[in-house]
Amino acid sequence: MKKNLLAFGLVIMGASLLAQTPRLSLYEEFTGETCPPCASTNPGLNIKLAANYNLIAAIKWQVPIPSAPSNTWSLYQTNKTEIDWRWRTTANGGYGYTPAINSAPSSKIDGQEATVFGASSGHPANLTNGVIATAQSYTSAFSITMQRDWNYNCSAITLTVNITASAPFSASAAGKLKFRCVMVERLIQFSVQPGTNGEKDFEDAAIKSFPTLQNGTAMADNWTIGQSMTFTMSCAIPSYTRKKSEIAFVGFIQDDGNQKIAQACRAAKAPLPPDGLSTLAANVNVTCSNAITPKITVNNTGANAITSIDVMPYIDGVAGALINWTGNIAIGTTTTISLGSVPAPTVAGAHTFSYNVVNMNSPVFNITGNSSKVSFLVVGSYQGTPVAEGYTSTVFPPTGWALSNADQGGATWNRNTLTGGYFQLPMMSAKYDFYSNSVVGDMDDFYLPPMDLSGTAAPDMTFDYAYCQRTTASNDKLDVLVSDNCGNTWTSVWSKSGAALATSAQSPLSNAPYLPNTSDFGDWQTALVNLSGYNKNNLLVKFQTTSDNGNNLYLDNVNLSQKSPLPNGISKNSNSAFNLNIYPNPANGTANLNITVATAGDSKVTVINTLGQIVFEKNSTLTAGSNAIAVDVKEFANGVYYVVVDTNTGSLTKKLTVSK
Repeated sequence: MKKNLLAFGLVIMGASLLAQTPRLSLYEEFTGETCPPCASTNPGLNIKLAANYNLIAAIKWQVPIPSAPSNTWSLYQTNKTEIDWRWRTTANGGYGYTPAINSAPSSKIDGQEATVFGASSGHPANLTNGVIATAQSYTSAFSITMQRDWNYNCSAITLTVNITASAPFSASAAGKLKFRCVMVERLIQFSVQPGTNGEKDFEDAAIKSFPTLQNGTAMADNWTIGQSMTFTMSCAIPSYTRKKSEIAFVGFIQDDGNQKIAQACRAAKAPLPPDGLSTLAANVNVTCSNAITPKITVNNTGANAITSIDVMPYIDGVAGALINWTGNIAIGTTTTISLGSVPAPTVAGAHTFSYNVVNMNSPVFNITGNSSKVSFLVVGSYQGTPVAEGYTSTVFPPTGWALSNADQGGATWNRNTLTGGYFQLPMMSAKYDFYSNSVVGDMDDFYLPPMDLSGTAAPDMTFDYAYCQRTTASNDKLDVLVSDNCGNTWTSVWSKSGAALATSAQSPLSNAPYLPNTSDFGDWQTALVNLSGYNKNNLLVKFQTTSDNGNNLYLDNVNLSQKSPLPNGISKNSNSAFNLNIYPNPANGTANLNITVATAGDSKVTVINTLGQIVFEKNSTLTAGSNAIAVDVKEFANGVYYVVVDTNTGSLTKKLTVSK
């Protein structure tokens, strides 16, 4: 009889255990907008959390460690009271997590130290898949559902929460069991850093709790199997919310007696109802005055025509005067509108423009939809110093240059450190990623510094490039355009696309991003741009790419100057029917130039430093075949130089590094 009772008891115990609910763990990160280690840790942490989305929910508390951000719109300053309560000690008016939160970044998993679940420390860099799996392996006595619904104008979200006990549970002490609910933004992308650590992209940031973080929603102290409670909360969306479509909620049951979290739940982000305004892009042209005329593209996804929009412009992250646009944007249409004249910076060079739509005549569900920043060029003086750019500086775009990424897409010009023109050290270049740009027809501009090319001789421009098609039908395009009226009109002076642009024997290459083959110097070609008639004092020059989602393009050794005439009337053309090699490279005494030409003729060798200054010139007569010219570099300062060889069959430019 006793044996039967024991067996029956084991069955009942097993049934009770099996009845418990799988756990969704809670990961709380204490990070900060002025914390450099946080900025370097968070990208990897976000990838880890995303990979374990069904096992663990995240809340990021932007704490004032090592200091509080000064910007009032920072994530800490807009939610300061709640954040301070969550991380501070009891003595300092906080929740009093034990051990205390005294550094950033740090973490808690289900209200406990991450080391409880096998992590080597609470630093988020030590979070692993195994640690997450261990935390989630503990079953819970509760199941939670949390249903969300937008209100009529998307100014609030109603949450319906149901908590049911799947096993008996007793709180550690009376009045200690709480349900807390935190509104988070799944992704926030600032155009200007809110703190000082350079971090602009934030995930799962806590922006508001309901009804309050401190009190939560009180729960019964003791629960029996099947016991449940259901309640609703109206969660007003704070005015500082960046994107309503990124709002999600994380709820959790916490026993404040031992700080342990019994179960977590989430209500994922939800799309806005189809009624409102989508901000799509911005475009700003080059300016030679103290004003710009930005254009923005918007889409009316609502049920009514839009006749009025209030726009807040930002120049270099600083808010300007509110702009009221009036007109008519029909239902379901995409329209580009001009914001009129906006004051521009007086400092020449690259600047940024971004904007917020803050109000309009009909209900707006994404009222603070941030546009990504777009760059534009303010023209000051036109420089007479030659351009000799090899992209060796970590500053990109280089000083005086500017980018224009009108669609604000991820694909644009960037600096590459894996390859360079003809593989001369240092291996650096500019790259356009056609391979990752799925927006067919997307155009991006890369401006050279404004130039004064006045003089009697025609200006001279050369550059090295390497490109590979993805398929034989790929029709990516590279243009060189010039303007002598401050960008009002542009003229194409060099253009290649598709197979004509391709330089690589690997072309087409469909299964991997293209990188020039270091065993094949033919991957690189040198272009000579005919600028006859453009010896003017106000010339703008830009590279323009048009994407067909092909493969990658690399650009190096861009040279633009007003050159003196070559000896004996040498005439340049675009046929590079010769070759140039430099050895040793780097050099410390003598650099030997090996110049191979098909036909005899005159030549001119020019060496230019990175400031555009000519440090060596030599006129020579070449014979058909191989020719050797020595350049004494013993008096040259250490650094990168550009060797330009002009002949009657074309022009070549290569890098020379002097290292002593």
